[in-house]
Amino acid sequence: MQLLDEHRVPVPLTLSHVLSATVRARGAEEAYVGPGERMTWSGLNAQSRKIAAGLHAAGIRQGDHVGLMLGNSGLWIAAFFACASIGAVTVPVNTRFKAEELAFCLKQADVKLLLYADSFLGLDFTALLRQVEPAVDAQLPGQALPLLTQAVVVGGAAPRGARTFDAFLADGAGVRDATLEQISAQVSPHDTLLIQYTSGTTSFPKGVMLSHANMLGDAASVARRMGVKAADRYFSIRPFFHVAGSTLSVLVSLTSGCCLLSLPKFDVKQALDVLETERCTLTSGNDTIFLMLMGHPDFDAKRLHLQGGWAAAGPEVMQKIRDVMQVPHICNAYGQSEASPNVLLSDHGDAFELRRDGFMLPHPGVEVRLVDADTGAVVAPGAGAGEIQVRGWNVMRGYYNMAEATAKAFTADGWLRTGDLGEQRGDGRMRMVGRLKDMFRVGGENVAPAEVEEVLHAHPAVQQAQVIGVPDARLGEVTGAFVLLKPGQQASGEELVAWCKARCANFKVPRYIALVDTFEHIGMTGSSKVQKNKLREHAIQHWNIRNDTVAA
Repeated sequence: MQLLDEHRVPVPLTLSHVLSATVRARGAEEAYVGPGERMTWSGLNAQSRKIAAGLHAAGIRQGDHVGLMLGNSGLWIAAFFACASIGAVTVPVNTRFKAEELAFCLKQADVKLLLYADSFLGLDFTALLRQVEPAVDAQLPGQALPLLTQAVVVGGAAPRGARTFDAFLADGAGVRDATLEQISAQVSPHDTLLIQYTSGTTSFPKGVMLSHANMLGDAASVARRMGVKAADRYFSIRPFFHVAGSTLSVLVSLTSGCCLLSLPKFDVKQALDVLETERCTLTSGNDTIFLMLMGHPDFDAKRLHLQGGWAAAGPEVMQKIRDVMQVPHICNAYGQSEASPNVLLSDHGDAFELRRDGFMLPHPGVEVRLVDADTGAVVAPGAGAGEIQVRGWNVMRGYYNMAEATAKAFTADGWLRTGDLGEQRGDGRMRMVGRLKDMFRVGGENVAPAEVEEVLHAHPAVQQAQVIGVPDARLGEVTGAFVLLKPGQQASGEELVAWCKARCANFKVPRYIALVDTFEHIGMTGSSKVQKNKLREHAIQHWNIRNDTVAA
C-alpha cells in the first residue's frame, strides 16, 4: 500500500486500510512482543475483530468515544485498532491518573464505554472507578458520569454495573464479519481516530482531536525518516496512552510492518534485557530514558544490537547515544501532541553532526516558521530565536469541546502555536531550544533550562540534570539545578558550579545546586519527563526561598 505520494506527502488512509495491507504482507510475522505475549499480525488482527464485534454488540457506533485504561500490551493495540475499524474514537486514559483526573477525563471526553484493567502495577482500577462513579456497583449510567453507559473489566471480577472482558467478547460472537466490513467502509481518513489528553502537568488537560490521516501520515513519515524496515525490531517504552506511544510506536510499527516490543512500565534492567535478548534494532525516548539506560550497572553496549531510532535530546546526550550506546543512525526528533506529534525529524542518513545538534527539517507538506513571541513578527532564518509555529496535514482538528482553547491555539492566519522556542539556519533546518513557559529571566537575560542542562550533561560524573528558574529578590529569578550522578561517580556541588562557570555565561550558572538520588519523588509524567512546575515548587521548599531571598 502506498502511504506516501511521489512528493513524500502522506496519502490519507484509514487505520483499517493500513492494517489490512500489513496483514496481507506480514500476517505470519511478529507484530508485538511484551511480557508473556507474542502476537503475529494475523493474530493481532483477529483479536481486534473480536473486540470490534463486542463494541458493535454493545451499541458503540461511529463517532462514539471509548476509553482505554490499560497498560502497554497487545490488548491495548488490538482495542485501539478495533475502535478505529468501526469509526469509534479511542480516548487513552493515563494509568497514573488519580480519581479527580480520571473523572475529568471521562466526563470531558464524553466516554461511553470504558475498557479497563482490574489492576495494573499494584493499582486497583476498579476501586479508582468506584470513587469516580459509585454507580459501577449498581447500574450504569450514574449521576457522576451520565454518558458512561458501560464498563468492561479485563483480568478480574466485574462489579455489578460492569461486565467482564470474556462476557463482552461473548456478546459480540454473533456479529458477522460482513457487518464489520460494511461499517469499516463508512469510516473516513479525516474522522477523529483518537483524543489525546495533554500531559497532566496542568489542572485542566485538553483533549487533542487527531484524525486517521493525522496520525497515520505522521507515523509513515517518521518511519521513512528513521529508515524503518519490515525486518526491524523496534523497542519502545513510551506509554501507549501518549502519542509518542500511539503514533510513534504503535503506528510506526503498523505502517512499516516491523515488530514492536514494549513493557508495562519503564524498568531499566528489564528494558536492557529485552534490547539484548530480542535483538532489537531500533529504540526511542527522551534524554531521561537514554541517560537511565546508559547509567545502569548492567549496561553494556556490546550486548546490544541497536542501529537507529529517535531521541528527543540535546547534543551531549545525542553524542553519548552514538559513542557510549553505539547507536550509529539515531535521529533527533521534535513535536507535540497537537501535531500528531512529530513536526521535525532528522533523516537516518544525515551527517551525524546534524543529528547530534538537532538541526532537522519538517515533513513534506508541513510548514514551520519562527515568530517573535512579543511582536508577532516572523523571524528570518539566522536572525535569532522565536516561537515554533506549524501548519499542515499533521495539525490537530482542535481540542474536544473547548472552542475557546482551540481558538487560542492558532494564530489569525491558521498556524498552530507550539509554545516552544526554536532557531533556524539559512538552509531551513530548525531545532528546538526550549519551552517558552520554561524560560526564565535572570536580571533581564533569558535562560533556557536546556542550555544549562546540556553543560551539566557534559560532565563525566553526571547522569541527569534538571534546571529551573527560582525566585530571587535582586535578579527576579536565578538558576537552580538538581543533579543525579552516575553510579559510582562523585562530584560536589561546588565542582559542578565551577564546571558551568567555565562553559557558560555567568547569569546562566546555577546559584543553587543539589545532588539527588532520583527524580521520582518530585514527579515524572508517564512519558518519563520531569515536571518542571513540580520541580520548581520542590526547589522553593528545598532551598527555603522566600520573597526577600537573595542568592549568594
